[in-house]
Amino acid sequence: MSIRHGLLALLRTAPKYGYQLRAEFEAATGSTWPLNIGQVYSTLTRLERDGLVQAAGEPVDGRAMYELTEAGRDELADWFDTPVAREARPRDELAIKLALALAVPDVDVAGIVQRQRASTMQSLQELTRLKRNSKPDDISWLLVVESMIFAAEAEIRWLDHCEAMLSRHRRHTPAAPVAVEADDESPSTAGANR
Repeated sequence: MSIRHGLLALLRTAPKYGYQLRAEFEAATGSTWPLNIGQVYSTLTRLERDGLVQAAGEPVDGRAMYELTEAGRDELADWFDTPVAREARPRDELAIKLALALAVPDVDVAGIVQRQRASTMQSLQELTRLKRNSKPDDISWLLVVESMIFAAEAEIRWLDHCEAMLSRHRRHTPAAPVAVEADDESPSTAGANR
């Protein structure tokens, strides 16, 4: 999700100022995506430049209020109507890390998998605690935390799969030949020395 569309969504119901948008964004996402106020105001500046928001009357207590324009409402409607493409999501750093670890000699790939599993399991436990302690009527937070729980569970399954693949690969990869120094009396050299 882009901050741009998040702010447009929060402006849909009423005009708001930057700090209000930041607080509502963090509340809606359960603070899983913290924003600094600079991000909020720079995004609002771009949205205003693009004609998607505009100033909503005079500043209140020195704070500029923003509201959606008609173009902003259209942009938001398009965003809600368009599925998120897999390729539009950030690259999976863990998959890239494992691929590179396999390409570099002397890296303990199994160790990377085990440490990642332990870390992801700890995150899963924390997320489960958060879900258990949340208010049942806080549906926006529950949707976010459950998405994170499902992602953590999927990552653990994927790490199990990686570990199994590594194990199968080790079993099917021939071991490098071990160099053996021939002594003077080995069968292959015994006749040559006579």
